[in-house]
Amino acid sequence: MSTPPPSLDELRARALAASAPRAVRADLAISCERLVRIFSSDGIEVQALQGLDLTVDQGDLVALVGASGSGKSTLLNVLAGLDTPTAGSATVAGCDLLAMTPKDRLRYRREVVGFIWQQTARNLLPFLTAAQNVALPMQLRSGHRAAKRQRGRVTELLEALDIAELGHRRPAELSGGQQQRVAIAVALANDPAVLLADEPTGELDSETAVGIFEAFRTVNRELGTTVVVVTHDPMVAGEVRRTVAIRDGRTSSEVLRRTVTDEHGQETVSEREYVMLDRTGRVQLPAKFLAALGMEHRVAVDLATDHIAIRPDDTD
Repeated sequence: MSTPPPSLDELRARALAASAPRAVRADLAISCERLVRIFSSDGIEVQALQGLDLTVDQGDLVALVGASGSGKSTLLNVLAGLDTPTAGSATVAGCDLLAMTPKDRLRYRREVVGFIWQQTARNLLPFLTAAQNVALPMQLRSGHRAAKRQRGRVTELLEALDIAELGHRRPAELSGGQQQRVAIAVALANDPAVLLADEPTGELDSETAVGIFEAFRTVNRELGTTVVVVTHDPMVAGEVRRTVAIRDGRTSSEVLRRTVTDEHGQETVSEREYVMLDRTGRVQLPAKFLAALGMEHRVAVDLATDHIAIRPDDTD
């Protein structure tokens, strides 16, 4: 007996269900769904984010990578509350980024997220010492009340980042790497749920960059802070468990890494690349895979019992 075709009302109900926002899991620090950001200039529209989907678990350490213009910095600005999405949904630590008032957005930037700029000098006030820079966000939040607790927090952060002896120095008396460590402490002053960093090693040499990324791992491991770092440096991206690649305003692929111990106790890092499937079934295959097989325009797709096979178009 054949199944009757669905009615028009049933088709509409399915479409609405497919487009409705999903409930945000309680264990997610970040949830973006079909996120769109359109910029307009001189009558020309540029779609920087084109329906991007992204989830980040609480306590995770994630690197966002992508070519210039891919949308990764736009995404970070949205997550930081520095920019407003055009459409879609974005939630950080339970805060709906599309429903915020200007007052909500100010509180969000002070208390919920910490942000680190690429330019080291942009993160710190030059006329304050390192310790005073770290204390400032707490003073802006609650004035000079609980000064003793604020001093304790400053000491805790400077010690965690291995710069406790530099608290009396002003930024001009610090190296670039030391300035970025102070910037991380400033961003963490109000104990944010999420720490965001935009190319934090972009102005540093390779050796110093490794040290800064070790600082992010320390913050993530010892303080339990969720950390999201935008970077173009493949060496830096390879230092985290999860790397998310963004291409043409969408998440295109992920690399997940895990430590494997063999029977001799020898540890090695195993990594695997995944392509991301959006709600409409679209994927972005890695460009290097397509180039290796000469795939372009269209491909042949076959359904097997436990996988989908994608092959070059073999039609004449």
